[in-house]
Amino acid sequence: MISLSVNGQPVTVEAETDTPLLWVLREELGLTGTKFGCGMALCGACTVHLDGQPVRSCSTPLADAAGKRVTTIEGIGASTVGKVVQQAWLKQDVPQCGYCQSGQIMSACALLAGNKAPKEAQINEAMSGNLCRCGTYNQIKAAIQGASAELVKGA
Repeated sequence: MISLSVNGQPVTVEAETDTPLLWVLREELGLTGTKFGCGMALCGACTVHLDGQPVRSCSTPLADAAGKRVTTIEGIGASTVGKVVQQAWLKQDVPQCGYCQSGQIMSACALLAGNKAPKEAQINEAMSGNLCRCGTYNQIKAAIQGASAELVKGA
């Protein structure tokens, strides 16, 4: 039995300690917003926050999450940054197929939680591990810049 916090709620799961966090979230907890992309931590579709830091849940063993705070796309809107980023995503009409978008949003939120006014190079660096087959990179960057402007204005 491993205990952790998921989206602000304490949970205990019975799974092998080497089970990828992604499968625990999806199969054990029913949180299917986090997507399986490549299974090798290369595409970013499975990005979640572990104690506020973005991690690839497909390659993060459950043992690494024991006693920690996990935030998924289902819970990110509870934070101010998460709400602002989600609104910016909608305003920019970012998603096309939408498959990668939960990971994109999670990475963007991690960036903006630590730096409300990132430079373009910082956005590019923070988002470089997130792939989008539809090529919505310009809309993603515009959404992050829009969210940044809202966060700075509200600060």
